[in-house]
Amino acid sequence: MPPGLGAGHRPVTGREPVSASTLADLALEASTCVRCRLAEGRTTVVFGVGDPHSDLLFVGEGPGREEDLTGEPFVGRSGRLLDALVAEELGMTRSEFYIANVVKCRPPSNRDPLPDEVTTCRPYLDAQVAAIAPRVTVTLGNFATQCLLGTNEGVTKLRGRSYPFGDGVLIPTFHPAYALRGGGAVTAQIRADLVRVKVALASAP
Repeated sequence: MPPGLGAGHRPVTGREPVSASTLADLALEASTCVRCRLAEGRTTVVFGVGDPHSDLLFVGEGPGREEDLTGEPFVGRSGRLLDALVAEELGMTRSEFYIANVVKCRPPSNRDPLPDEVTTCRPYLDAQVAAIAPRVTVTLGNFATQCLLGTNEGVTKLRGRSYPFGDGVLIPTFHPAYALRGGGAVTAQIRADLVRVKVALASAP
């Protein structure tokens, strides 16, 4: 048993499929998940929120402290910045898109999720994508971008373009937390990427 994996947790080899198909059933199944060690330290599972029928999906890395306490992704400073930028550039509120993370439980000390944790949790994200069927998926930061595109390239190199993803496109951009540290130049690049998102949404069938 891997270090830190308690007796009540069962290690999963590979991507063990989830049994639910609707978002509501997926959220219920995830709420009691003990597939990996992240379940030990969480307060609550942060599954995702928003419009399940939206053409727009945002994907981040994993919950932080505030998200772990509230059960909603991107509710801290990063989330408030993201909401403001989306409202200004896309004219959309959080109720009009869907937002989720690669992993649904907070990694200790907000560290990056470990590869086996991502593998174990990935079926939930894959099922979310399948249920929502977004026309445009926006990855926030290196981790989500590399995970969904299956690449080791960083978001700095990958952003500024769109990539085929499912029945639509994937548009990478910086994580809003990076913009809080990097200032106006990074924020301007996120805005530019959101303009690309707006164009992609307008051209989606």
